[in-house]
Amino acid sequence: MPLGTVDDHSQPRRKVFRQVWLMASTNCKVAVSLFKRTLSLGPAQKPGGQRSLLTVSRLQERGLKEGRTVHKCFTPQSPLVCKLHSVTLPRQDSMSDSLRTCFTYLNQTSRSFAPVIQGLDGELRNAVCIFYLVLRALDTVEDDMTINLETKIPILHNFHTYLYQADWRFTESKEKDRQVLEDFPTISLEFRSLAVVYQEIIVDICRKMGMGMAEFLEKQVESLLEWDKYCHYVAGLVGIGLSQLFSASELEDLIVGEDTRLSNSMGLFLQKTNIIRDYLEDQLEGREFWPREVWSKYGKKLSDLAKPENIVPAVQCLNELVTNALQHVPDVLLYLSRLRNQSVFNFCAIPQVMAVATLAACYNNHQVFKGVVKIRKGQAVTLMMEATNMQAVRAIVYQYVNEIYPKIPLTDPSSGRTQNIVSTVQKLSLSNGPLVSRHGFSPIYLSCAMLLAALSWQYLSTVQASEEVHTSP
Repeated sequence: MPLGTVDDHSQPRRKVFRQVWLMASTNCKVAVSLFKRTLSLGPAQKPGGQRSLLTVSRLQERGLKEGRTVHKCFTPQSPLVCKLHSVTLPRQDSMSDSLRTCFTYLNQTSRSFAPVIQGLDGELRNAVCIFYLVLRALDTVEDDMTINLETKIPILHNFHTYLYQADWRFTESKEKDRQVLEDFPTISLEFRSLAVVYQEIIVDICRKMGMGMAEFLEKQVESLLEWDKYCHYVAGLVGIGLSQLFSASELEDLIVGEDTRLSNSMGLFLQKTNIIRDYLEDQLEGREFWPREVWSKYGKKLSDLAKPENIVPAVQCLNELVTNALQHVPDVLLYLSRLRNQSVFNFCAIPQVMAVATLAACYNNHQVFKGVVKIRKGQAVTLMMEATNMQAVRAIVYQYVNEIYPKIPLTDPSSGRTQNIVSTVQKLSLSNGPLVSRHGFSPIYLSCAMLLAALSWQYLSTVQASEEVHTSP
């Protein structure tokens, strides 16, 4: 999309939310039909063991200062209620023009992450927004197949230095997200306004990622070890950087940022899920990310898996890669169990449960080779609403691995490994006691749940419609 059209078509976030609110009031029946089977509330929180809570008045006062709407919601470590959490929409009147533009770019380039980034608390919200946009710009350079290697490789190597060059921009990209490169000076300006500790983390991750991306431009992913290495460069480093930002903000304990193995595993799980799901799209665009070590057992060329006559070995290959990705779920559960801040928990948990749901949809599904298998919008909104505490997350994970288990073909070469990892995840999901039902909930909270469902549905619909306007000629 040409840069000049950005401000012409965008609305201030406050106006968008007001529009969503009005639309939601007329669409509650739709939302109820989508979510009535899956909304859940758990038992009341047991006293003790939790950090002290701000009073309602103090939270409301803080919310007014930061432009927040304060709602009751779950806590990360206990099933219900009675903590307060603020769903954040940045105050437009308290933002600089450049920061407002950055949040506009965030909403244009990420339908999935924009809501959860804007739900983060305090200064962490801006740091993660800029972190995302910097890496989106870097990723746009890597993805652009029209940029020759002589130009692309030096850009990837040096990208971290451009954050301190006020006028650097790149105007030759043909990618749909090219505005983050064309107006990079706005992003780098806001980067330099962040606290130094945030700047150092972002620069370090950007440098390592750029070097790693350049390494894989001229070679294919051969072994499973190289698959892990590639996923580390493009996603594991994101997980590590985010965890370090969480700890630097003091919203999370130091161990969250220090345990790079778990943070890396969080990123690998999301990236592998995307690579598995996007087989056909990547093939059409001339990219190959499935590891040769696996697919070569099922065909002479990776592209052969899309041929109808090869559907049986293709699905077997798919199942082996899904099994490999599921190996990260135990790390995901351990990582999430360490989080204490509600906004950080939501930010981390929502993409992970969506990835589990996506893998369950992809497993043993030949449609992966005919199109993109995605979870439904209503299903996605339900997961966003539910994934707010560990008991709910464990219940969600348990449900989806249970969906995989009966689909495991006995003749599948990786069936034994799939059964083992599914059983392991099932046991971990049950390790802290019985699961909360995902299908029963108290009538007291029904109206709030329906309203949240309607708002979430209309939010995604509005953002999607906005993106379509922005990307249209």
